[in-house]
Amino acid sequence: MDLQDLDLQLDQVAHKRKSLPEHQALVELLAEKSVVDGELVTADTEVGDLQREQKKADSDVDQVRQRKARNQQRIDSGQVTSPRDLENLQHEIGSLERRISNLEDAELEVMEKLEAAEVVQTELRTRAEAFAGRQTELEASRDASLKELDEQRAGINEKRTEVLADLPDPLVTQYQRLREHNGGIGAAPLVGKRCMGCRMELAPSDLNLIKAAAPDAVLRCEECGRILVRTSESAV
Repeated sequence: MDLQDLDLQLDQVAHKRKSLPEHQALVELLAEKSVVDGELVTADTEVGDLQREQKKADSDVDQVRQRKARNQQRIDSGQVTSPRDLENLQHEIGSLERRISNLEDAELEVMEKLEAAEVVQTELRTRAEAFAGRQTELEASRDASLKELDEQRAGINEKRTEVLADLPDPLVTQYQRLREHNGGIGAAPLVGKRCMGCRMELAPSDLNLIKAAAPDAVLRCEECGRILVRTSESAV
């Protein structure tokens, strides 16, 4: 019964290891974090695309402004003497001014989109960082709990080794086989007339056989097959 009690304690430790609340919390957290991480990748890509688009828009505006400035400089310097050439340059400057206005509108639109995308990106990065921080906390809590349970398991196994040393190998083998096939309970005490493994009351004939059995006889419950252990509470 000492062995059975220790094995039940080991089962409880194993169950606690599997059912730590941090396990489920991490599963749920990582699922949410995965969604946010995916959205952040999308946001990063969008911000990067808009930044390149803004640079191009800035470059386009600068090129047209420079061309306009060159034309205006030619006019102001008096280099153009032909009325026709002067008219063409003035006409081109007017076209360039309209072109600059259109490009500036497009540039402003890109800037507004970029600003909005950066807001989303910042919010998602903040959420991702919060998830990462929470993940670290949960993992630390889980690891601390697992360490404590592992220490408990080591202590129980040490006691189990001591108990095994006093039991014959064939009996231990039989017990372990029964335990595997009976929900972790290979041996049960006889309390009164009842097997505490299956909770069934033994028939009078079975009780008589138990009474007549030698003190070191290995008894079995006729109902569940478990090893039956007589105690001071047994009605035999």
